[in-house]
Amino acid sequence: MAGLHGGTNAAGRGLWAGLALAAALLCACSQKQVFEKPPEAGDRAVATVNGQTVWTSDVKREAVAQGMISEGEPLDVSSDLFRQVLDEVVDQKLLAAEALKRKLDKDPLAQRRLAAARERILGDMLVEGVVDRAVTDQAVQTLYDEQVKRSKLTDEIHARQIVVPTQADAETIKKQLAAGAAFEGLALERSTDPATRFNGGDLGYFTTDVMPDAYEAALKDAPKGAIVGPFKLETGWAVVRVDDRRPEQPVSYEQARPQIVRFLTYDEVRDLLKRLRDQARVKVLVRAPTDVPGAPTEPASAPPASNLPAEGSGDAPPDTQAVPPAAPAASKPAPAKPTAGRTASSSTVTPALRGGKP
Repeated sequence: MAGLHGGTNAAGRGLWAGLALAAALLCACSQKQVFEKPPEAGDRAVATVNGQTVWTSDVKREAVAQGMISEGEPLDVSSDLFRQVLDEVVDQKLLAAEALKRKLDKDPLAQRRLAAARERILGDMLVEGVVDRAVTDQAVQTLYDEQVKRSKLTDEIHARQIVVPTQADAETIKKQLAAGAAFEGLALERSTDPATRFNGGDLGYFTTDVMPDAYEAALKDAPKGAIVGPFKLETGWAVVRVDDRRPEQPVSYEQARPQIVRFLTYDEVRDLLKRLRDQARVKVLVRAPTDVPGAPTEPASAPPASNLPAEGSGDAPPDTQAVPPAAPAASKPAPAKPTAGRTASSSTVTPALRGGKP
């Protein structure tokens, strides 16, 4: 009986050991399946490093972090850029694995840096979520429509000019035009303005408020076809022909959208930070720098004292009367979406909803 009992116990231990091993293998297989599951919808495995999968999303995230592409911009897996970033991701995983092998993660300084990186990533994820919920297509469209209603549009003028040194020269030019001389020919022959001389004095389409005061005063009410001047400029005397007048058109939604997104993003991040600071106890333990006559100045490479916006600092809502560029042809805003978590210290962008097509 004792032998039978001992045999039964041994068999029982063998059975439990077998079940435990099977459970462990099942758990391992389950964990592997979870690990191998694409982290994002439509993700694709593009490499493995010692059995660890590298996904397209890993490569795209690294490209965004390095500023090679903007957030949400596609990255073709067959492109040279993708392969370049993929190689960098593989190298980074190899370096990280070797660092773990050498137990560098146990170093106190390494742990502080890892903790700081974790905080930064978590903060970025919070900001991304807040911005994604607030900066919607509907919010952008609503703000655009509001600004179009508030905008005060005038007329756009297409004109040509001839600039000469003296008033007497300008009067002579005007008499020659009255006698039938070609404006474009006189501009090429007599004008001293290097920017317009070789294109027949063409200034393109512009609104008078982007030009020097002398142009605004002379052309404000000038009808199409009028010869205006001479009037005094800083560089001489001008005679101008008005070739066309048309109602000014607001900037299209497509042109204004990147600036509106930047404004709404900054506004949302600023409000989030203000709310968090109001709810927290923040005590700065260093005094603000004071100006001391004769004291050595900080080197240009020194980090700023703070890169956070001052509490209570706010920005006015977008103003359609933002000052346009001095040149008649306004430059278009860059369509890059700011990286979440980095916008709190950026300047407020006010979408200018004015400007005609040249």
